[in-house]
Amino acid sequence: MSAPEPPPGDPPPPRRNATLFELVSAVFWSFFGVRKGAAMQRDAVTIRPHQVIIVGILAAVILVAGLVILVRLITRNA
Repeated sequence: MSAPEPPPGDPPPPRRNATLFELVSAVFWSFFGVRKGAAMQRDAVTIRPHQVIIVGILAAVILVAGLVILVRLITRNA
């Protein structure tokens, strides 16, 4: 069941902002293409698109930097 509609004229309730952990978690699972339906619905309400873009770019940079460092460590010791 859906929540009851507020009476006309009442302002909508304020949107809850997502925490940093929720943002990172959503981006992490999106990298793997795995998201639960309930989590995706919750994220659609609490996470704004610009937040996902910023965290996604930072996560991609960290992933690529980590892979570059790992490859350099392996090839240096080989």
